[in-house]
Amino acid sequence: MSIAAKDNFGKVIAPRVIEMQRLLPGPIERIWDYLTKSDLREQWLASGEMDLKVGAPCDLVWHHDKTTTPPGKLPETMTSPESHLPSRITACDPPHKLGFMFWSDSEVIFELKPAGDRVLLTLTHKNLPSRGMMVGVSTGWHAHLDVLAARVSGEKIENFWDHWRAYKVDYESRIPADA
Repeated sequence: MSIAAKDNFGKVIAPRVIEMQRLLPGPIERIWDYLTKSDLREQWLASGEMDLKVGAPCDLVWHHDKTTTPPGKLPETMTSPESHLPSRITACDPPHKLGFMFWSDSEVIFELKPAGDRVLLTLTHKNLPSRGMMVGVSTGWHAHLDVLAARVSGEKIENFWDHWRAYKVDYESRIPADA
């Protein structure tokens, strides 16, 4: 599978809200584990233990140099291959829905639905403060979800940051100025 899944672009579904979907190999419990278990989540996004209760704190730690092998070159705007995000759980309905705060006032919600022997993952990121942030998080989520899709499919991924850069160019033209 090519990490550059160009047909999986996110969409603006409301002011300051983006949505992305991926059809992944099941079962649903396996995909839930990739969302909630630190060691599996670290393989595509960020590590960090989660107490799966609404209101519980969680800390997400990105190790950008470990997302793919090789990872590719960090963007010039990133000063470290590691970043940390204190968060809290906003929704939890195993194995169907997980939400958490992203920064202090932005929320990410993952919803999982069975689709035959596959699982439809829908990611919604709400309350993004600006078009620039919408472009940035769309770019990041697209690349990270491609990594997840490849991981759960047993496929190899290389150069996360090269793909991220290509997506950033695409999202610059896809996210409307008044989004």
